[in-house]
Amino acid sequence: MTAEDIRSAEVTIPEVPGILSCSEVLATGRAIAAVQQRDGMVPWFKGGHCDPWNHVEAAMALTVCGLVPQAREAYRWLVRRQLPDGSWFNYYRGDAVKDPRLDTNVCAYLAAGAWHHHLITGDVDFLGELWPTIEGGIDFILRWQQPDGSVLWSLNSTGRPEKYALLTGSSSIYHSLRCAVAVAERLDKDRPDWELAAGRLGHAVAHHPGAFAPKAEFAMDWYYPVLSGAVEGEAGRRRIADGWSTFVMDGLGVRCVSTGDWVTAAETAECVLTLYPEEETFPEHERTSYTFAAMVLAADALSNTTPAAGLFRGEGLPEALDLAEPHCGDATDGCAVRDTQRSCLPD
Repeated sequence: MTAEDIRSAEVTIPEVPGILSCSEVLATGRAIAAVQQRDGMVPWFKGGHCDPWNHVEAAMALTVCGLVPQAREAYRWLVRRQLPDGSWFNYYRGDAVKDPRLDTNVCAYLAAGAWHHHLITGDVDFLGELWPTIEGGIDFILRWQQPDGSVLWSLNSTGRPEKYALLTGSSSIYHSLRCAVAVAERLDKDRPDWELAAGRLGHAVAHHPGAFAPKAEFAMDWYYPVLSGAVEGEAGRRRIADGWSTFVMDGLGVRCVSTGDWVTAAETAECVLTLYPEEETFPEHERTSYTFAAMVLAADALSNTTPAAGLFRGEGLPEALDLAEPHCGDATDGCAVRDTQRSCLPD
């Protein structure tokens, strides 16, 4: 038995009976570790590029599979690569930058990964080690929060911010902000501004569709507000039901876009495994670390195995605020944006 086998045996590996055995889940985690570079970076595939968001997703899967030293090295890679303003570039290949765009969603996601790691390992010291990097990333993205609560989606290669927000990205940022608040509370840090920012952003995601660029053809814009916890309860069930026939192909999965017939597996956290209806992989023969990671996280969420299994259901996170902007007036949960005036109106 190798040292890796011993470490993995110390945790209970998730399984989904009839779909994924625990040995298959562990093999998937090891497949992620197999493409990890010596510096800790997890590329999409061996010799491929890396983006920090999917890198964090891979680190989460490594933790679930008991490959904790590899997960820690993945997080430490992010510490070393963080830019002075708290951001990360969009794509890296080896030591080089492949895409210099700064995506706010990408820069927020370390907080989710760090809290996920803590929930499973209970390691407060490592959480403290990551704290300055988490704080820098969150402070960076909040510079781009808008008066309506949304967060601009990126800065281009010249450092100029794009003029609009994306619903999927802002939903993910909302979840990351809640994780960041949990980290701060666990470390006895005082960051009430993060909690207020999350409340404003969650309100925008839940009640102000006009605050975001229209991307309704993308499945992630359909389910991510629910996955992030910004839309809950009956409103969440109604949102899923309303888009079901548009995006779900029976026996195959979820369409990436409503205008195409290729589907994606979006279990719990991400919509990443892309297939044609004929069940051919897309792109052809691609095997990616982020696909592996999504499958591991899905198995954990479905089986409720690790202490972090409910993270994408909001378990283990502080109570969320719903903060309307001043222009919302006395808006209720049914408020909607009047696009021309950015004001809230009750249904």
